[in-house]
Amino acid sequence: MLTLPLVVEPLALQAQLSHPDLLIIDLSSQEHYDQGHVPGAVRLDAARLLRGEGPVPNQIPTEKQLSALCSELGIRPETHVVAYDDQMGPWAGRLVWTLNCIGHSHASVLNGQLPGWQAAGLELETSTNIPTPAMRQVSFSRPELLMSAQDILAALEQERLTVWDARSAAEFSGEKVVNALKGGHIPGARHLEWTDLLQPGPVPRLKPVAELKQLLQQAGIRLDQPVVTHCQTHRRSGLTWLAGTWLGMQQLSCYDGSWFEWGNHPELPVEQSTIE
Repeated sequence: MLTLPLVVEPLALQAQLSHPDLLIIDLSSQEHYDQGHVPGAVRLDAARLLRGEGPVPNQIPTEKQLSALCSELGIRPETHVVAYDDQMGPWAGRLVWTLNCIGHSHASVLNGQLPGWQAAGLELETSTNIPTPAMRQVSFSRPELLMSAQDILAALEQERLTVWDARSAAEFSGEKVVNALKGGHIPGARHLEWTDLLQPGPVPRLKPVAELKQLLQQAGIRLDQPVVTHCQTHRRSGLTWLAGTWLGMQQLSCYDGSWFEWGNHPELPVEQSTIE
């Protein structure tokens, strides 16, 4: 069985391109995929990672939807998925989180995304790759990776949860309101914007582990305590979940309803303070 780290380097992936259990998923736009992708990569429309229906369409897809998706992509129990996107990593992180929610932990994100692959001097291909389907029935076997609004409220009342808000400072403070009736943040939430986890420059690599741990400490987010992360639609927080998991956070979950749900709910409490 193929085993790769959660965050895989381009050269390590390149060495395994011919492995029969490897499936590389490109979550970029069709245009970017056509311009060039990692050899063997299949394209997946990132919208397939959203439920796409109901009052909160950005929630995780249903078990039926995910069973169909895994079958279509040919994700067998032994398949190791490596994901990347053209948005600096959030969609790739959300895909890996989604797979973990159904118990499929054989999943990684390409560090640096496609620019990282190119910066390593590795070749692209432009031909379209079609996955080999394989029937798969999945279920949510790791409910601890997912929290609802009511779960968060109950945990906050007991003072046993840290909320990691991955949005911009303007969204966190309430200065900027995106697709919501209310601006601000969940009471007591800590702010660490998702882009702060990335190295500056054209290649969106995650910062070294020591730097990331320092950033979390400065933001008041502890590695050894329960944490839930969110953004506006749980896209950006796909990357914060990935980074936190990479750092070894054992109690890190995601609020997939995110601010789209919280900020539009008339009864959920909101704070509008600036960042300390």
